[in-house]
Amino acid sequence: MRRLLLLLTMIPLLTACITEEEFDNTPQGNFEALWKIMDQHYCFFQQKGVDWDSIHQVYKVRVNEKMSDDQLFEVMANMLGELKDGHVNLYYSGDVARNWSWKEKYATNFSDSLFRRYMGTDYKISGSLQYRVLDDNIGYIYCGSFSSNFGSGNLDDVIYSLSFCRGLILDVRGNPGGMLTSANTLAARFFNEETLVGYMQHKTGPGHNDFSKMDEQRLKPSSGMRWQKKVVVLTNRSVYSAANEFVKYMKLAPNAVIVGDRTGGGAGMPYSNALPNGWNVRFSACPMYDVNQQTTEFGIDPDHKVGLTRADFDKGIDTIIEYARKLISQ
Repeated sequence: MRRLLLLLTMIPLLTACITEEEFDNTPQGNFEALWKIMDQHYCFFQQKGVDWDSIHQVYKVRVNEKMSDDQLFEVMANMLGELKDGHVNLYYSGDVARNWSWKEKYATNFSDSLFRRYMGTDYKISGSLQYRVLDDNIGYIYCGSFSSNFGSGNLDDVIYSLSFCRGLILDVRGNPGGMLTSANTLAARFFNEETLVGYMQHKTGPGHNDFSKMDEQRLKPSSGMRWQKKVVVLTNRSVYSAANEFVKYMKLAPNAVIVGDRTGGGAGMPYSNALPNGWNVRFSACPMYDVNQQTTEFGIDPDHKVGLTRADFDKGIDTIIEYARKLISQ
């Protein structure tokens, strides 16, 4: 993973090589600055079929020198919304522009009430992990975020406490991502040898297709305790960003099966820049790919597509968890 970490530290240097144009701190100047930043740095124009020049023409006529900050923010947020990218945000003191299209209009396939029923009251907590042994001697871990890193000792304790189980259910449904290093650290507990898990590129120039060659993402096995039995990873549309990467890795893990719904995607390493008025924009700058060099920006399909049914919900049953238990018991 040293190559990956080195690449991440180089992102600001590489993007800084693209010539930046000076813009006035006026509504028109800030609008043009935002459009130009995205034009030169955003990485998914081609994959999403976005004509950024046409979008510029549509939105620039809505900007005038007399408009308020709220009005300007609305215009620029709507322009960024055309990208339908959950890693694209515009920040100012009054609001944050955000896009939820990666999970909107899809079944949630997760229920807080069912989750609490399965977890009971005697579960254990280790950082962002909640875990217990189900009544059929199957281990269950819920990982709802990668916003903080995992301690090696903590993961050793979790795996050791579940080591007598017949198999493991690793539930990342609803995990919006966080730190890529956290996803790497957890996934490394399920690999026994260094494995090519995907690729990454970075922008090398202002053109929409100015990218570096494909750089390998390689995952090394953990030096701590590693899981050797069956593991079923549960997913839904709310699995995004670093969690999406985690699922990409686990697709290649021995003894691992992915069950649930397609993930939400989010395969662009985010980067930030500032406008003349001090507002900040975050956007996808470095595209990431699977081991077949295919983008995972639009999500990753499970090995077994299973949804939470209404009939099971009414009975207090999580269809996806029960499907995973059957796979482990086979």
